[in-house]
Amino acid sequence: AEPMIGDRNPNMESMYDYGSRCGFWRLHRLFTSRKVPVTVFAVGMALERNIHAAGAMKEAEWEVASHGYRWIDYTNVDEETEREHIARTIEIHQNLLGKRPYGIYQGKPNVNTRRLVVEEGGFLYDSDSYSDDLPYWNMEYANGRPHLIIPYTLTENDMRFTSSN
Repeated sequence: AEPMIGDRNPNMESMYDYGSRCGFWRLHRLFTSRKVPVTVFAVGMALERNIHAAGAMKEAEWEVASHGYRWIDYTNVDEETEREHIARTIEIHQNLLGKRPYGIYQGKPNVNTRRLVVEEGGFLYDSDSYSDDLPYWNMEYANGRPHLIIPYTLTENDMRFTSSN
C-alpha cells in the first residue's frame, strides 16, 4: 500500500486489526493445540497495545523475537534513536514476557542496525538478511565472536498480501 503522508489509511489499519482481533488467535489455537514450537517476531509497541496476545505467547512458551519498537523504516533513523528503540523493546519484552528477546528482525534496517544489535550484546541472532536459504555466521562486528544470521524469507510473510505482485 502506498503511504498516505499525514493521513490515516483505514484499509491498512483494518488489516492490522484483523491480526490482533482474530488472525493471531486462530494461529494460536492451531499451534498450541498441536504443541508446535513457534517463533513470533513482535513489534514492541504492538505488544504493549495487545497484552492479552503477549500473555498468550508467554503462556504457550513461544520464542518472541524482537521486530523493533515500532513498525517503521529505519533507513534514515539516526543511530541514537535506533539504539533507544532496541533498548525499549528489550524492556517491553522483559516486562510483558518475563525475558528479553534473543532474536531480532528489525525488518527495515539501516547500515547501523546489525552493529547496534551485536554491540547490545544479548541477541543470539538477527534475521535482517535475505541473502541465503540457510543460517550463517557473520564476523564483521563481534570482535572475533561469531554472530548468527538466520535469513528471513518473504515467502511466508503476511505482508505479501498487501502488495500487488
